[in-house]
Amino acid sequence: MALSVITIPCLSDNYAFILRCTDTGITAVVDAPEATPILAELKKQQWGLNLILITHHHSDHIAGIDELRAVTGAKVIGANLDKHRLPFLNTAVEEGDIISVGNSNAEVINTSGHTMGHISFVFNNDHKVFSGDSLMALGCGRIFEGTPEIMWDTLKKFIALPHNTMVYSGHEYTANNAKFALNIDPTNKLLVERAQNIETLRIKGKSTIPSMLELEMATNPFLRSSTPSFKVLFGMNSSSDLEVFTKVRTLKDNFKS
Repeated sequence: MALSVITIPCLSDNYAFILRCTDTGITAVVDAPEATPILAELKKQQWGLNLILITHHHSDHIAGIDELRAVTGAKVIGANLDKHRLPFLNTAVEEGDIISVGNSNAEVINTSGHTMGHISFVFNNDHKVFSGDSLMALGCGRIFEGTPEIMWDTLKKFIALPHNTMVYSGHEYTANNAKFALNIDPTNKLLVERAQNIETLRIKGKSTIPSMLELEMATNPFLRSSTPSFKVLFGMNSSSDLEVFTKVRTLKDNFKS
């Protein structure tokens, strides 16, 4: 694999990801909740920083960007649709654009719903997607600006990716997401096993990110809205996929763990 990834815990439950092209030494970071831990890892590795990739405008994803840029001289890439509320962009991108981290290329996809203008970066040849707060491990982002229809259209883009894609999402929300998933889908054997593994990882203080898309397809309730056996759980056998997704999102929004 030409693209290596280091996961950097930030703030209380955020992640930034340092990407390194092992062929060229070009280095990028996806999102920057805070600069200090990212700079510490770069110093430890004795790396510079060439690029900062932004998924969306929320402060817990961009607060460290100006300091990182000032210290490293990195160029900042973000969504053209979101540029009015992002730090200054050296490159504004739209869906279908390709950005390069050394020899690894990423396709930009519009993954609006959590926010409008949210983007994700799909490194197809490296089997990785950096999904910010759109697709989460065992969940999806709360819909702050979009609609259920927009978010479901976004999730279908992830569903269409090769199922061996590793999903790098922006928060450590997995344990709470697992509680909700088990609450509505308690007989899912893969989900039960995954929840146990998540609990073990968190007890050890280890990250649950990334996760494989294939596992998300089998256990993430927000990706199962088109599955007939899943619809049965709600008595929504004849309902549309969007109606089922909307039901699940409403249940999650009101879930008390």
